[in-house]
Amino acid sequence: MGSDTFRYGGGARLFHWVTAGLVLAMVPAGFIMIRVGPGSLQNSLFDFHRSVGVVLMVLTLARLFWRLRHPPQPLPASIPIWQRRAAETVHVLLYGFLLLNPLIGWVATSAYGAAIQVFGLFTLPPLTGQDRELAASLFRLHMVLGLAFTALVFLHIAAALHHHFVLRDDTLRRMLV
Repeated sequence: MGSDTFRYGGGARLFHWVTAGLVLAMVPAGFIMIRVGPGSLQNSLFDFHRSVGVVLMVLTLARLFWRLRHPPQPLPASIPIWQRRAAETVHVLLYGFLLLNPLIGWVATSAYGAAIQVFGLFTLPPLTGQDRELAASLFRLHMVLGLAFTALVFLHIAAALHHHFVLRDDTLRRMLV
């Protein structure tokens, strides 16, 4: 590692990789569940998608509170200012999506009249009364935000891989070791 880089602490790495694993499971489940047609597989995928969404929302809140007490070191001076600003913007947007989209999904599911059982352990209370028009609008918004989130995740991964394999700097290694 270069002298101007640092490693993220164990807590930051744990939050990052647990979040990444859950996102990499939840997003494909979301795409598949709307395409497989009614049945037990679709129901299982909906339950999984909703459960992981709830976990991600809570995990993100915990991560943000943790980060208040453990702020990350600045990026190395070798990284151009525009890339630092882009990284900050992408991170803020990722956190925003991880909080906002599960909440929209919860409201949409409530408006649809369906329950959200979190891994069969407990059921979330509905956030609104049944309103199928509201549900349809919110599910469309949830999907558009999910697509934007997915694009940002790909951008985040691509940037990390670009730094590692093309620029050959320590940006990715800071989160790995």
